[in-house]
Amino acid sequence: MRVFLIPTLVTLALVAQPRATAQDRGAPAAAKASAPVDMTGYWVAFVTEDWRFRMITPRKGDYQAVPMTEQARKVANAWDPGADEASGNQCKAYGAAAIMRVAARFHITWQDDNTLRVDSDAGMQTRLFHFNSPAAPPGERTWQGVSTAQWQPPASLKVATANMRSGYLRKNGVPYSENAAVTEYFDIAPLPGGGQVLLVTTIVDDPEYLQQPFIVSSQFKKEADGSKWDPTPCTAK
Repeated sequence: MRVFLIPTLVTLALVAQPRATAQDRGAPAAAKASAPVDMTGYWVAFVTEDWRFRMITPRKGDYQAVPMTEQARKVANAWDPGADEASGNQCKAYGAAAIMRVAARFHITWQDDNTLRVDSDAGMQTRLFHFNSPAAPPGERTWQGVSTAQWQPPASLKVATANMRSGYLRKNGVPYSENAAVTEYFDIAPLPGGGQVLLVTTIVDDPEYLQQPFIVSSQFKKEADGSKWDPTPCTAK
């Protein structure tokens, strides 16, 4: 079951868009050519909820609304941002399970006909969404893991991510393990008065640190250009 936590204003604005039908003699069309909606461009986080978790680093012990296991609480209670910085793990809160919750700008482009690229200025992370990719043996775990994508009718993008390094769901040490799996749904809706909003619903499943799936919905406004793009490295503080 798909679960959406989308504010009423945006929900009312969602409209169906026709799916492209380009095909090559029965062969699957390239993802770019068959895209039912254009997600490319610059998008800025539109923070309307969870301000204290997203705009600032929450205080230690503030884990509200995360269905954590006891083991996860032990890990979070031992959170030490200085130690993370010293060990080169300052990007723990910028992994695939949490990056779309960061108050950042994102630049979405097509890397090639079957790979959608998402860059963040905060943390300088790059995500690659692979369409029509053959199964391959997993390589070394990374912050962004391996993501496979598919278009879903009428105009939604589904992304599944695994093979991640363990990281933080929130910057104050709320953990997810390397066994976590992330499922995301990307949708675009018009804004009243003009403009577009990108809606990202993120579902994190983690048998080690979560008692049930952790589900959040994030919004992003489209910007006219990249004039406000400001790459900054990860920080644990």
